[in-house]
This record gives sequence, structure tokens and C-alpha cells, in this order.
Amino acid sequence: MKKLIHFMLIVTLPTLLVSFSSLQMKDKSPKPLKIGKEAPMSDVKLQNIDIQNYSLKDLNRENGLLVVFSCNTCPFVVGNDKFAGWEIQYNDLKILADSLKIGMTLINSNEAKRENEDSFEAMKTRASEKGYKMSYLLDMDSKLADAFGAKTTPHIFLFNKDLKLVYSGSIDNSWDSQRTEDISYLANAMGEIGSGLKVSTKESLPRGCSIKRIKK
Repeated sequence: MKKLIHFMLIVTLPTLLVSFSSLQMKDKSPKPLKIGKEAPMSDVKLQNIDIQNYSLKDLNRENGLLVVFSCNTCPFVVGNDKFAGWEIQYNDLKILADSLKIGMTLINSNEAKRENEDSFEAMKTRASEKGYKMSYLLDMDSKLADAFGAKTTPHIFLFNKDLKLVYSGSIDNSWDSQRTEDISYLANAMGEIGSGLKVSTKESLPRGCSIKRIKK
């Protein structure tokens, strides 16, 4: 009996250790900001493509702030043959935000691609080519993304005038080929806070490419 127990421990212990290690690794991943929480790092200045530095507080307006974690390459942003990409909505969202007195900014946190497709120069080029009407900020070392628990490009965070989170997730459900109706989560939430109402749908699943962090 003792030999059997000893054998079972030898066989199962490595598996248990690997599983425990995996759980520990998952626990170390950034936790998404919860609804009702204030925007972290709101005083920290980030460099914009116009070479000016802005904090989230600088960009906040009378009715709140829209933060979009974005990039230059992800098909969910720029589109492909199967999906138009959400980037084509950015300028319309900026126009909507302006009409509702909500600030808007894009954030590029793809630090692992900073030497090529998501370099600061590439950000400036992308913004110019696509005629971005909003600020496009450089998040060095993915610090802001980590503080937000941002997962994807794009990942949406909408804050009220007090910079408290009222909506997070996707822009809409256009990614879902099985959808039975189109739901504009973000536009609806913006309209609600712009009218002084409570946001009815506070969360949806963020869809997109993973933010390319440098592994430490």
C-alpha cells in the first residue's frame, strides 16, 4: 500500500505543480477595471502624436471620457476580408463624443511591437493616413494597459464626468456572425451618459487581438 501511494505521488505531483504554477501565472495577469472604479493613472502624462503630452484628466470633458486601446495592425482594428474592422468607426465616434461633450482618446500599448508596426512614427503615419480626429497616445511599457487590465485591441473603457467606469468591452457586436440583431453597445452607453442617464448595458466581451506586452 505504501509503495502504491509513493508511486501515485511521483506520478501526480509534477502535474499538480504545473497546474498550480499555471494558476499563479494567471493570477499575475492584469485584472480588468471594474465598473464604478475610477480611471487609474489619470494624472500621468502620455505623449501624443502631436508631440504634446496629455493625461486622462486633461482629456476628460463635461460628460466623461472614452478610452480606446488600439493599434496599427490588428484585423479587429484595421479590418480584413472577413471583417471591416472597428477603426472605420473611430472618427464617427469622435464626432458623437464631441456632440455629447465626452472626450475621446486612442491608446497604443503594443510595447512588444514598438520597434516596427507600432512605433511612435508608425502611429503618426497611421493617424495621418486615416485622418484620426482624436489624440493617439503612446503607452510606454504598457503601463496604462496594465493599470486598466486592458486585454485586446480594441478594448473600450467609457468613463463618466468623475472618471468612474460606466462601460467596458466592445464597440458593438458586429464581430458576431451569429447575431440576430446589431447592438451598438458603446454608442448607446455614450448617449445615456450624455443625457445624464444610467448606462443600461455596462459590460460586453472585448474582442480583438491581444495587447502585445513585453514578457517579464
